[in-house]
Amino acid sequence: MTGEFDDKVILVTGGSRGIGRAIAIKFAEEGAKVAVNYNKSVEKAYELKEKYPNIEVFKADVSIRDEVREMIKGIHDKLGAIDILVNNAGILDFRSFEDYDDKAVRYMMDVNLYGVIYTTLEALDDLKRNRGVIINIASNAGIGTAFERTTYYAVSKAGVIMLTKRLAYELGKYGIRVNAVAPGWVETDMTIGGKTLDEIKTIEETMKDKTMLNMVGKPEYIADVVLFLASEKSRFITGQIIVADGGRVDNLTHSV
Repeated sequence: MTGEFDDKVILVTGGSRGIGRAIAIKFAEEGAKVAVNYNKSVEKAYELKEKYPNIEVFKADVSIRDEVREMIKGIHDKLGAIDILVNNAGILDFRSFEDYDDKAVRYMMDVNLYGVIYTTLEALDDLKRNRGVIINIASNAGIGTAFERTTYYAVSKAGVIMLTKRLAYELGKYGIRVNAVAPGWVETDMTIGGKTLDEIKTIEETMKDKTMLNMVGKPEYIADVVLFLASEKSRFITGQIIVADGGRVDNLTHSV
């Protein structure tokens, strides 16, 4: 506990599960006032609220700007102006390019990319006033890492990466730092949900073999990177994409 985040207001979208949940917990344990956004995972969101008195939960589908606007108003009423925004909400719908479904693909784009746009727009006045920090959760898929049936997901995350760079350029004059974390495969409900123990073990071994560190990604590993990017230790870093994937071997030919 450094005290750096005491009483800072942090918004984590998609904060009730997976990587977002780990991020919310890290900030809560550092003394921040954490707004956890959720859409469908009501029980998991309220589990966090019950465990951490400095966490408040707010329902909104980030793909709908009116809902985001109402969420921000609620955060103002309960916690105050936002200091740090973590755009984490995202969905993964496995499908190849030819397996196109208009409704499914558009919704994934709406959540993964427009959710970042809408939330940032609605929080921007706060962030300008507080010389805030924006951290977007992208993916190494967005820089070219090959995964089966993730073409549209990769495109949405590539959009987040470019948006991060452009926001850093446009918002730097306000003292706002904007960076992104691009995780590799991380063990979450989204990646192993519904799998048997044997299936999970097989997936873990496969993913270990694909990394230089021979490790499986955990949500807390990504949360630690986010905490660094939110802190004064990264005061001279903006417009960067931090790839946190254990050293994916097939990333050797790609760069950001």
